[in-house]
Amino acid sequence: MANTGKDTAKYLISIIQYRMNDDGTFENIIQPDSGQNFADKNFRFFPRSVVLAPNEAQTVKVQIINASDLKPGEYRSHLYFRSVPNDKLLGATDTANNTKTISVHLTPIFGMAIPVIIRTGVSTSNIVLNLPSLEIKENQAPKLKLAFNRSGNTSVYGDIKVDYISQQGQVTQVALAKGFAIYAPNGGRHFCMTLDNTKDLNYHKGKLHVTYTTPSDTKSVKIAEAELVLI
Repeated sequence: MANTGKDTAKYLISIIQYRMNDDGTFENIIQPDSGQNFADKNFRFFPRSVVLAPNEAQTVKVQIINASDLKPGEYRSHLYFRSVPNDKLLGATDTANNTKTISVHLTPIFGMAIPVIIRTGVSTSNIVLNLPSLEIKENQAPKLKLAFNRSGNTSVYGDIKVDYISQQGQVTQVALAKGFAIYAPNGGRHFCMTLDNTKDLNYHKGKLHVTYTTPSDTKSVKIAEAELVLI
């Protein structure tokens, strides 16, 4: 983790449990859903809090423990990084002696969650990308609606790329979404992508080719694909 701000900041690190909804949003939960396993009892991390100067970074170490006790499957919890606001705002004045003044300060608190996933045994997952649908409205960029079905005992994670293929066979990339996840035990996820409308493309002719692959920073492996013929 790194402090990209202009002031020294303190961060607290804790564990949180999440449920992913089929639209990609998250809900904080206490008990796992059916088919879901928490990983918090099988890893530890250090440090649990850190103070960083501007542009300073800190490595958080995660260690797997008690792995031999795990039954085959996938276990997931999330590390939650939360910034801690200063007790006294910089530049704030003391208004305690001024009974005619009411002062309200709003301090945003930022947080970020990163999944910790432990897998044991044979990992299986299968993704089916249903036939996409294209929505075109006047004076708006086209939107491509996608629906994924997931089966098996593991989550999937990767990048979605959409190519426009003209009737002459020319290929133009029109959308890219990196870091698209479908967490187990979810049976699927819906997703909407806005297509590039700045190029001279006719979205009533040709076709759209959608590919879902493992992250591009490694050797990409195709997870699922689908094509939509445009009319």
